[in-house]
Amino acid sequence: MSPPLYETIIQAIQKVIGPTEQFTPLHEPHFGGNEWAYVKECIDTGWVSSVGPFVDKFEAELAKVCCVNHAICVVNGTAALHVALLLAGVRSQEEVLIPALTFIATANAVSYLHATPHLIDSSKETLGVDPIKLDEYLDKIAELRADGCYNTQTGKRIAAIVPMHVFGHSVDMVTLNKVMEKWQIPVVEDAAESLGSTLNGKPLGSFGKLAALSFNGNKIMTTGGGGAILTNDPKLGKLAKHLTTTAKVPHPWAFEHDQVAFNYRMPNINAALGYAQLEQLPGFLKKKRALAKAYAKVFEHVDNLNFVREPEKCISNYWLNALLLDETIAEQRDQLLEQTNAQNIMTRPVWNLMNSLPMFKDTPQMDLSVALSLEKRLINIPSSVMLGAAYDT
Repeated sequence: MSPPLYETIIQAIQKVIGPTEQFTPLHEPHFGGNEWAYVKECIDTGWVSSVGPFVDKFEAELAKVCCVNHAICVVNGTAALHVALLLAGVRSQEEVLIPALTFIATANAVSYLHATPHLIDSSKETLGVDPIKLDEYLDKIAELRADGCYNTQTGKRIAAIVPMHVFGHSVDMVTLNKVMEKWQIPVVEDAAESLGSTLNGKPLGSFGKLAALSFNGNKIMTTGGGGAILTNDPKLGKLAKHLTTTAKVPHPWAFEHDQVAFNYRMPNINAALGYAQLEQLPGFLKKKRALAKAYAKVFEHVDNLNFVREPEKCISNYWLNALLLDETIAEQRDQLLEQTNAQNIMTRPVWNLMNSLPMFKDTPQMDLSVALSLEKRLINIPSSVMLGAAYDT
């Protein structure tokens, strides 16, 4: 008689990460470089707050890594997305296309602008936005006018789209950009989970008009708390910096501000931590991909589930590794979560779909059948950088 599926999964995970007498978190940071030296420099010099040399260094190096002209560091990824949407032209009472399968921050950032999230479906292949299905949907409910794309059912302008790269795996940005060009809808990438991932050799976060990154403590690299706005547009880059630093007009001593803005500045001490982490990003990526390869191998012959692999032409950072249960055993998900966590292996389901939350249940939405199916079947498994060290050869 075959063992229960949860036992097979636990044994497979333990084969990769080793014994689990101690609790194994889903994703924890690793500090093995110059973090202490750079943070100590901030403390020793007194440059710990919202200005200092590490902010400039971190922004410059981040722009190089992401192959964009401008990177503006802020307090968190949600703040980055908030300002990016504002800069993309989203205004009150307009709509923004976002995946129903995303973290709450994507929808919250839209709401901060008093705009409406318009929920769209996912792709089985990428877990992110399905551009072909979206194009077919827009053909039915949208029309182009002189000032952009409008939802004919609500009368509101569709001001932007926010594709989110789930677990570091790329949305089909080539097709999506073509579709959005057709509909004249600006693209703002939610690249919070995908630093280091590429599509056709091009870094995620460099495909849209703007993009947002997150450096939360559970991301592939961290500043403790933080995020960044990415863009190639020099005017938007300059304005992003201005709006996130209280719109203060440069002056040797006067407090002059020329518009309502945000105190979203990243402190120098956080930027120092991020600069040290960014130096290690290539090594982090190598270990993460080695861990994913090990997981893929042990789950290759496990029935009724699949290890989630990077989409075609994408080199993923595999931020969070994931298992996708077959439809036939979707009802076992919660038991699997319960049993793995009981064995000190942290697992979790994917986020609740945005339309299942009370504040977004009545927002416009297309058919979400794929997202609904994925929500019931996805399970994240331990993915910390150092878990891949044994396989990094």
